Amino acid sequence: MSDTATAVSSADPVSPDRSVARRVAVATFVGTAMEWYDFFLFTTAAAVVFNVQYFVSDNALTATMASFATLAVGFVARPLGALLFGWLGDRIGRKKVLTTRGWPSTTTRRPDSSPTSVARTP
Repeated sequence: MSDTATAVSSADPVSPDRSVARRVAVATFVGTAMEWYDFFLFTTAAAVVFNVQYFVSDNALTATMASFATLAVGFVARPLGALLFGWLGDRIGRKKVLTTRGWPSTTTRRPDSSPTSVARTP
């Protein structure tokens, strides 16, 4: 009886563990590729656009270095944020962390600035 059960299970070409591992590997690859594509786009924008658009200076080298400094801050802050929010998600729950992560920016609105208010010019 055990020989029959072994023959049936070995005839299965893809076990559930292997298909789950394959899905995890594909999802990991896609996520990593998207993140590095994001960094590629941000690096290109830092080299081409940010130094001219946001860091206007008499010295082009200073403007370029400032735009690449923003890239460096993002490159360092992203994994540190992932560690912090991953740790918090493990401690108090990922749903709570993901829903309250934008809390400071959504509650700091002045009482007179409603979303439907019209901007006034002085």
